[in-house]
Order: sequence, then structure tokens, then C-alpha cells
Amino acid sequence: MVSPPPGAAAVAARAGLRVGPAPRPLMGSQGRSGPPGNGGPGEGEGGEARKLQEGRVARGKRRKGKGKGKARAGQGGRGSGAEGKPGPQTAKEAAGPGADAGARACPREEAEGGGSAEEGARGIVKGVEGSAGAGKEAQGREYGKKEEWRVRARRREGARPGRAQGRRGQAWADIAGTGVAMAAAAGEEEKEEAARESAARLAAGPALWRLPEELLLLICSYLDMRALGRLAQVCRWLRRFTSCDLLWRRIARASLNSGFTRLGTDLMTSVPVKERVKVSQNWRLGRCREGILLKWRCSQMPWMQLEDDSLYISQANFILAYQFRPDGASLNRRPLGVFAGHDEDVCHFVLANSHIVSAGGDGKIGVHKIHSTFTVKYSAHEQEVNCVDCKGGIIVSGSRDRTAKVWPLASGRLGQCLHTIQTEDRVWSIAISPLLSSFVTGTACCGHFSPLRIWDLNSGQLMTHLGSDFPPGAGVLDVMYESPFTLLSCGYDTYVRYWDLRTSVRKCVMEWEEPHDSTLYCLQTDGNHLLATGSSYYGVVRLWDRRQRACLHAFPLTSTPLSSPVYCLRLTTKHLYAALSYNLHVLDFQNP
Repeated sequence: MVSPPPGAAAVAARAGLRVGPAPRPLMGSQGRSGPPGNGGPGEGEGGEARKLQEGRVARGKRRKGKGKGKARAGQGGRGSGAEGKPGPQTAKEAAGPGADAGARACPREEAEGGGSAEEGARGIVKGVEGSAGAGKEAQGREYGKKEEWRVRARRREGARPGRAQGRRGQAWADIAGTGVAMAAAAGEEEKEEAARESAARLAAGPALWRLPEELLLLICSYLDMRALGRLAQVCRWLRRFTSCDLLWRRIARASLNSGFTRLGTDLMTSVPVKERVKVSQNWRLGRCREGILLKWRCSQMPWMQLEDDSLYISQANFILAYQFRPDGASLNRRPLGVFAGHDEDVCHFVLANSHIVSAGGDGKIGVHKIHSTFTVKYSAHEQEVNCVDCKGGIIVSGSRDRTAKVWPLASGRLGQCLHTIQTEDRVWSIAISPLLSSFVTGTACCGHFSPLRIWDLNSGQLMTHLGSDFPPGAGVLDVMYESPFTLLSCGYDTYVRYWDLRTSVRKCVMEWEEPHDSTLYCLQTDGNHLLATGSSYYGVVRLWDRRQRACLHAFPLTSTPLSSPVYCLRLTTKHLYAALSYNLHVLDFQNP
């Protein structure tokens, strides 16, 4: 080991250099190693640069954001960056541009490969100063870049509102387009799923399911309702297959109030047959929920009619129109229209050809257009008009004055009587045949003749009597045609009678007796098997299966001591409406 010269220790101490055994030689600023004892550009230069860099890194961290640029500008020594890991770079690269300036300032020492310690220290200080200047220059460039970024950011902020609006509009458009695409994709997936299930059905499973669907429909048509329900629980394909209307049509025609007439006409094609059969079971079992739609302060004798989603009901001398809510078991409280014109109570009214034809206790007939304010009222009878019917542009009316009259509905001939028929008894009910060739009257049966008589509509002549065994006083309070050759009647004798004009006019085909010997004020039918009647005591509504003699179910609708007759009944496949003296009741069979 070679000892340093005597003066070199003091100079090195003042310059902050270590004096002692020299470590492994480092490359100098010119790319070659110098003697370890001459203090040239070597170990001292790299160590000092490393200490200065560590100080700059610490200060840069305190300044929050400026340390990264300083660290890149002031790399040196044996470290390759901020990590402090050793790297292959030379001392010249570590010292930076300032080292070149120091080397140029001492060309003689560099050429000789060494020099005094003082001159070496001065070269190191100059190199450090040059490196610090390069760091400041890099810091300035970094600051300029940051300012440029801020200007660009401000410009983007200024243009952002319009761009945001555009992005929002585009987002909504994308959402709408996505919804349509998702719906289309769902439809395609359902089709593909049905095709896969059909293919799987053909490829696997019992041999029965590999038959054509026409044969499967024929086989399953012999199943009853319970068997079809169990079959639908096997798989999804069978569930869809057993929901076919063709399989349930036969069952629906045999059910109560399923929307099919006796001749098989479907009156509700928009509702799946399977759903109607489900509701019909509630009618058969008597499962329903009772509610009150309207109330009156004083006793009334209301009459009502249904048309689509509207209810028309008479209250005193007015006729009010209400709209049903979607559930069908409640009404909008505000009426759609009010039709007036009578001086006394409205006894009866019908809907025909967008007109309301009403009969009043003042002996007048009123004609109102439903969708306008047109109203015509004319005198028709000497006493109160108890009943009225209208079909095919013809009006027939019956009165307490023992006459029935025929009137035209044409606007230019309103009030012109076509025929006056002497019934010799008070007329309580009247109905026109669907063939528009005749009409039937129901009278009080105070004479020695049948209370049911059929008259020719064109000439006003008597055609026939119905029945021959009516007791005196067995007046007919309600009568209705079910088909051109069949009709139903009820009244004071507590019987409901079913007449078929093709078999006999002397005796009814079938009859049902009220169990409690009460007068039957009104009746209603579904056109097939269900029959509903309203009795005179305690607001009792009875349901009948016309294939049986006994009553199916009875619903007393008055819970107060006041007894009220059921004046009018109307029904749909889901609800039954009953008008009493003080309330309008509803029986909901869809949601019992």
C-alpha cells in the first residue's frame, strides 16, 4: 500500500475526502482509472455526486412532485437511478456535463494521469457545480412541460359541457339501442330454446313424444283438467304444449262462465282458454271476494248495463256512466257522463247503437247519444213505463197502463208509434227476439191467460202463449232471449223457467225453484251453463248450474237489518255485479 503525501491529507480533509486505503479503482471522468493516491477524478468524484443526489432526492420529495425530474437530471456515481442500484455507467455519465468542464479546465493533470489533491478537489467541485446547473436546466424544462399541460387542460375544461352533452345523448342512444338489441336477442334465444327442446324431444324420451303434434293434440284432448295440469309439470316443452287453446276448449265449454256459449262461440278470444278455466273453478266452488262499488244515501231501484270497460247505472232520474279500473273490481269515482231528462225515476234502460234508451216513471221514453249531448224525450204511455228494449232500430216499451208499443229509433221518426198492443194486464218485462221478428211480454198474470205471450213485431198481432199452468198472480218480472228459439223467465212464482220454442210452447223444458220461496226479481246467464238470480229478501244472489236442479251457492249481500231485493244482475267471466237498494256490490271470482 502506498501512503498519500503529507500535504494531501489536510487538503483532502478540507474538501471532505476520505484518506485511507483506497478501494477498488473506479473509472475517471475520461474513461480510465487514475492512481489511487493522487485524488484525481475517480472515487471522490463519484461519492460526492452520490451524496449530492441523495440530498436532492430528499428535497424533491418534500417539494411534492419535483423530485422525479431532479432525480433524472442528477443521476451519478455508482447508482443507476433513484433505486440506488449499481450499474455499468461511467463516472463521466454520473458526474454529468459539469465533469467535462472540470476536465477541460485541468488538461495537464488529465494528461499526466494525476495531480495534487487540491487540484483534484477543485475539479470535483467544478463538476458538481456543472451537474447542479444541468439539474436546474432539466427542472426548467419539466416546469415548462407542466405549464403546457395545464393550458391544455384548461382548454379541455372549456370544451367539456358540449362534449358532455354529446356523450350523454350518445349514452342514451346506446342504452335505447341496447334495449332493442336485448329484446331481439331474447326473442331469438326463446326461439332457439324451443327448437333445441323440440329437437331433444325428438331425439330422446318416450316414443310417444316423437309423434307429430297433431296426433299428440288428439291424444291429449281426451285428458281431463287435472291430468293436463300434471302433464304440464313434466318439462317446459310439455308446459307450453298443454297450454294450447285447442286442448282446453272442450273443458271450457263444459265449465261455468268460461266465455263460451251453448253453441260453442268464443266470446273472449283475447284471453287464453286455460286462464278462463282456472277462474271458472272459482265459480263452481263459490270462491270469491265481496266488495262495494257505490253507495246511496236513500233507497233506490237501480238498473244497470255493462259495455266494454264502462258501467251505466240509474240513480233516481239520472243515468251515470263510470269507468272500471284495470282490475274490474273497482270504479273511478268521477263519472264519465251524466244523462238526464226524466222528471221521475228511471225504471229501465238499454244500450243500443251508441244510444241509451230509457223508460221513466213519468210515462216518457228518453233517447240519449252516448258520445254527445243529444237527448230526445217524448211521451209514450199514460202511466209509468216499466220496461223497454231496443234492437235493430226498433224500440218496444211496456207500461202499467196495460199496453205495449213499438217505436222507431230513426232520428227523423222519434216519437212516432208504429203499433199499440192491448195486453189487458200490466206489463213488467219485455224482450225482442234476436231474429227481429217478434217480441215477448211478461205481465202481472191477473187474468185468465198466460203471463208470457209472443207478438209479431211487424204487425203487432199475438203469435202464441207460453205455458198453461201459471197460478194467479205469477207475474213475470224478468225475461230474456238466450237464442232465437230459447228464453228464460222468472217472477213472483219463485221459479226460473227455461223455454224452447222448437219443442213445446205449453210446457217449459226445465225449471229451478228458489229454496226460500222468495220472489225472483232478475236473472242473468253466461249463455251456457251458469245461471244467476236475485231474490227479494236480504239481497241473496244464487248461482245455478243448469245441468243440476239444486242451487250451487248463495251469497247474501246485505248485512244490515234492512232487507233489500236484488234489482239487477250483470256478470263477466271474472266478476258479478248486483244492484240493491243502497249499494252496488261486486263479487270478484278472479282474486278470491
